[in-house]
Amino acid sequence: MPMPQLVGGQAVLEGVMMRCGSRMAVACRRRDNSIRLHQEQLFPLAKRYPVFGWPFIRGAVSFLESLLLGVKALNISAAEALAEEGEELKTWHTYVMVFLGIALGVGLFFILPTFLLRFLPPLPPVLFNMIEGLIRLSIFTGYILIISRWGEVQRVFQYHGAEHKVIFCHEDKTLLQTDMIKTYSTRHPRCGTSFILLVMIISIILFSLFGWPDLWQRILIRLSLLPVIAGIAYEVIRLTANNYSPLVRLIAAPGLWLQRLTTIEPDERQIEVAVIALQAVLDKPAETNSCRELTAGA
Repeated sequence: MPMPQLVGGQAVLEGVMMRCGSRMAVACRRRDNSIRLHQEQLFPLAKRYPVFGWPFIRGAVSFLESLLLGVKALNISAAEALAEEGEELKTWHTYVMVFLGIALGVGLFFILPTFLLRFLPPLPPVLFNMIEGLIRLSIFTGYILIISRWGEVQRVFQYHGAEHKVIFCHEDKTLLQTDMIKTYSTRHPRCGTSFILLVMIISIILFSLFGWPDLWQRILIRLSLLPVIAGIAYEVIRLTANNYSPLVRLIAAPGLWLQRLTTIEPDERQIEVAVIALQAVLDKPAETNSCRELTAGA
């Protein structure tokens, strides 16, 4: 029996983005209980240039495409939320948010940890790299703990849980019915949370191979190795898909544990939004990009 189509997703503001092959859909719940569905045709680099689909290379390419697509999906949901307020999302708003997001991520998780270690006494390079990695992991976990206290973020985490449940149901080849979807876990091994955690763990090992040079050299080395680390992490994440061997379960366990912080049990209305987004990318794609409104229960 053939495996179901591989689907990826992301929670957005009051909605869910789903992606399958060259199709993307964003479904958002509106205040009047209707659901706004945005559909797009994608043009992945791996389909245009086969070399970008090779193992390890595809990981870095997929990471970049997923990052850009994720920002786009968030912008679509933000524009929808602002439209209900009678406001409009300006182009410069998007550029500012992307710049601040990238700067915050690079600064918090790569520059700050390596900068803090300058205050430690001399240690072997391996210990320096291990301590730096532990600081990075601590900052990441603490960041998630802090933002998870916000009400709006908790709503996003509920949609994150709905996305995972619906994808699990699809992968299990079960009918996409709410009662069945509810029985699945909110934690999925191919989640972006697990991917980021893997990136951080792999970076500890890989950075250790380059010793402990001067601060600016360390920063340049870490930034330049990010595509390599993303490529390795991507292949490991793919290995966890439909593979239940003890070793793979052990590798997936830390990411699944961390998802306890980034996923929350969704309600039926949030599950409905995730189902609509999934069905939109599994159905025959439209020839052009489209946006339409659906009634509740559609």
